Amino acid sequence: MSDRISPAFLDVEKSLMGKRWRLRSDDDRSSLALSQKLGLPEIVGRVLTGRGVGIEDADHYLDPKLRELLPDPSHFQDMDKGAKRLAEAIRAGENIYVFGDYDVDGATSSSLLKRFFDAIGVPLGVYIPDRIKEGYGPNIEAFDFIKSSGADLVITVDCGIVSFDQFEHAKKIGLDAIVVDHHQAETRLPVATAVINPKRHDENQEYDYLAAVGVTFILLVALNRELRESGWYGDRQPPNLMQFLDLVALGTVCDVVPLKGLNRAFVSQGLKVMSQRRNPGLVALSDVSGLDEKPGTYHLGYILGPRVNAGGRVGKPDVGPRLLYSNDPSECIELARFLDENNRERKEIEQRVTEEALEQAERQQASQSAVLVLHGEDWHPGVIGIVASRVKDAYQRPAIVIGMDGDTGKGSGRSMPGVDLGAAIGVARQKGLIVGGGGHAMAAGLTIDRPQITDFIEFLNHRLGSDVHEVIQNASLGLDGALGVEGASVDLIEQLEQAGPYGAGNPEPRFVLSGAKIVQASIVGDKHVRVILTGTGNRGRLTGISFNSLETALGDSLLNHQGSRFHIAGHLRKNTWRGQTSAQILIEDAYRLS
Repeated sequence: MSDRISPAFLDVEKSLMGKRWRLRSDDDRSSLALSQKLGLPEIVGRVLTGRGVGIEDADHYLDPKLRELLPDPSHFQDMDKGAKRLAEAIRAGENIYVFGDYDVDGATSSSLLKRFFDAIGVPLGVYIPDRIKEGYGPNIEAFDFIKSSGADLVITVDCGIVSFDQFEHAKKIGLDAIVVDHHQAETRLPVATAVINPKRHDENQEYDYLAAVGVTFILLVALNRELRESGWYGDRQPPNLMQFLDLVALGTVCDVVPLKGLNRAFVSQGLKVMSQRRNPGLVALSDVSGLDEKPGTYHLGYILGPRVNAGGRVGKPDVGPRLLYSNDPSECIELARFLDENNRERKEIEQRVTEEALEQAERQQASQSAVLVLHGEDWHPGVIGIVASRVKDAYQRPAIVIGMDGDTGKGSGRSMPGVDLGAAIGVARQKGLIVGGGGHAMAAGLTIDRPQITDFIEFLNHRLGSDVHEVIQNASLGLDGALGVEGASVDLIEQLEQAGPYGAGNPEPRFVLSGAKIVQASIVGDKHVRVILTGTGNRGRLTGISFNSLETALGDSLLNHQGSRFHIAGHLRKNTWRGQTSAQILIEDAYRLS
């Protein structure tokens, strides 16, 4: 049934967060059939049904196998061209560089190539641009530097698909290029030996959900095959590419691409590789950040990923990739500590810019705009993407945050399901409303001159207004069922893990603790609210935390509970402290019963 005609779950038409609660699946028969077939608890069957998993494909969904889901690399346009040119360069002893974006997807893509080249004993130079000085994507000065360093071939990863002038320059100076990207392409393509991108207009779009690191992995499959078939390995054993899947998983999760199909296999298998602690950099980063349990998508997205990003956000763009491809444990520990410290600095800068951006949004009566475009002097380019995400969450609409430096600004935007921000940015660039930019549906970046800002805002609100309005009007919270407080256990969480990995496109299960009573509530940190919950008849006891909810309707109601009972909605998580593991709930929403 559609959300509009089906009854609101637990009769919650408007929660404390202003959302209508809906059950992801009310098909009890299919849920029961799935659980019986798979020998799993009924609640896991309900979770699977709520994600559109049928009986016939449930086994593959629960155990996605790379050998079954990985396509023939030749399926992609220019993949064979790229692999042949790389193999030719390797055989001829040419100098090769990789130019990678500075975010986690770019860092893992660059490191994936570097680890492969190290494994086959071939040098590979790595160039990561400075986010602040050079901005996003290839630039002429960088290509000049790479050429002057003796390179004959450059591979750009996670960038380059609309860098037309830069690749014309590369051709002029005799630098061959292979573009590996996943951002929205135009009909026109850069001048390069190979342009590999599942979003090319002449692709069938079957794999348009891949992150750049996934595309890079497939290129390595093609290159490995080319080198093997040409006899280059001789008596040597080719590298086992499966050992690099921890990097593929990290980049895929952190780029927030849908965890479906091939991506599910990449992440599922990559987490298994990561748990074996083979990559010295990831081991050091896990240890420094206090990760002492089996890694999951949460740890990749919220613990490891931000630290890999931290160097690039504060002017040390190569530190994250160096950590990921280094095989020296001592160097890795030093780099991991540096990133951890810089992540703390990044948080302080982020907090200041977030406060200023939210104040500006209030002054502009942001709730009247379809898309929020906020700009400020000296807003650090390294945090504007995170701040855009914070603003988007606060106002439940797409947000773009621009850091101005004189008359030019660097902006980063975050969107919501149903609103394609990347496509809109591409059109704005074609219309001359911004200097440059691009991205995908949920995230985009741009460069803009100050005089363009007003027209740019008008364009975005006109183009995306109806989409945003529809999403806001139908704002709802998807739920997988209701539990008593006593039913939220570590055993249940472990059973639910069987339907993972969770992430974009495969949302983590969300449950309601029905009729929960708050025994204790307190403020922790700067803006978080912590509660102790008990169920009907004081059965069970569970800790809950609501992040960044202080001075919101949700946080205020939890703190001023006055003995009321609540329906509490959120994700169940394990909490390991001093060797003891317990269940907790990360509170996203609530409804006050009395």
